Amino acid sequence: MKTDKTNKKLGRRDFFKLLTLGGIGAAVMPNMIGKTFAQDPAKPAKPSTNIKDALAYERTSDSLPGKYPAKVVRVNHSGSYANNAIVADAAYSMVEQGLLALTGAATLKEAWLQFVKPGERIGLKLNPIGGTLLSSSHEVVSAVIAQLEEAGIDRSNITIWDRREFQLHEAGFTPDRYPGIRIVGVECKDAQGSFYGADGKLLSESRIDKDWYYWADVDGEYDEYTMPYMVNGGKFSYFSKILTQELDKVINIPILKNAGATVTLCLKNLGFGCITNTSRLHQQLWVETCAEVCAFPPIRDKVVLNIADGIIGCYNGGPGANPQFIVPYNTVLVGTDPVAVDRVGYDIVIAKRIEMKVQEEDTEKGKSAMRLASSLGLGESEIEKIDVKNVNLA
Repeated sequence: MKTDKTNKKLGRRDFFKLLTLGGIGAAVMPNMIGKTFAQDPAKPAKPSTNIKDALAYERTSDSLPGKYPAKVVRVNHSGSYANNAIVADAAYSMVEQGLLALTGAATLKEAWLQFVKPGERIGLKLNPIGGTLLSSSHEVVSAVIAQLEEAGIDRSNITIWDRREFQLHEAGFTPDRYPGIRIVGVECKDAQGSFYGADGKLLSESRIDKDWYYWADVDGEYDEYTMPYMVNGGKFSYFSKILTQELDKVINIPILKNAGATVTLCLKNLGFGCITNTSRLHQQLWVETCAEVCAFPPIRDKVVLNIADGIIGCYNGGPGANPQFIVPYNTVLVGTDPVAVDRVGYDIVIAKRIEMKVQEEDTEKGKSAMRLASSLGLGESEIEKIDVKNVNLA
């Protein structure tokens, strides 16, 4: 298939503009999201991808949608956000009660041991692009770590990770704050703030696994200022060795945010957050990337739990952090099925957008990524088929 190379190269001015919005994906998304939901019949067919490669791998007992397909626990706590801060004790209780309600276990330890075991290497996949204003919250992440330890998981076997290590640090996820926890990302800098080693190569190149990749017939072409944030150009987006080689199980902890008239939750945090060379995918393949990347075994067979942090979130301006649109949703969503969690979170965000008159009504386009993911066997996208259990703590 011939590749359309129009408007794919980002200049220096555009690059720094994107950075001010919390990352390349955060800036590109609001402008392109409406264009990616549905294919205009008058336009050429969408670029092809290697999704068939993903579907050829045999599923395992841990494959998505996991132990509890089409089930989501929504834990609400009106006191979880007070005095402009998340209340740590409330966050702990919300995660705790979500796990107990999801599993039906008698104790919290028994609930966690349905998903993880002592000795396993556990990764917490965060979303830090909102910086200190709107990233996966320290209170929810700390609650997860504490409960993992209570279940017998040693701190040395817990990794906090994302694509961009420096964004984790900027959001406050540092070794000083989380002693004994490994904190790592693919796109990284040295102590002097350089992306490059003494050999002139990007430091991040050693952290990608070229045996695992998402191929799409769209070229990524970047200048010298943008390349460190993409790792590589071309038509291949490589998975991280952090995911493919260094973790046994993954707990996905996104934050409840909009991306245009849809959400950036479980699927987006994984689909765009686990591979390189993503800027090329936003305009033509946003929906496909969110869903199809999650069908590859490194994600499909390792993500055992999704804990969507909705104590605070946003209804507009996402996925970056715009203070005027940040609100307390006072909720946490828990489930093994990332599509179902996204669908429940979607309704929360869209209802807020309608209430605030950002949009007039729900649209079918906003559910496109969820429906594609459902067709790939990753979970349930139809709200009528999802068992939503509400737990009200206060």
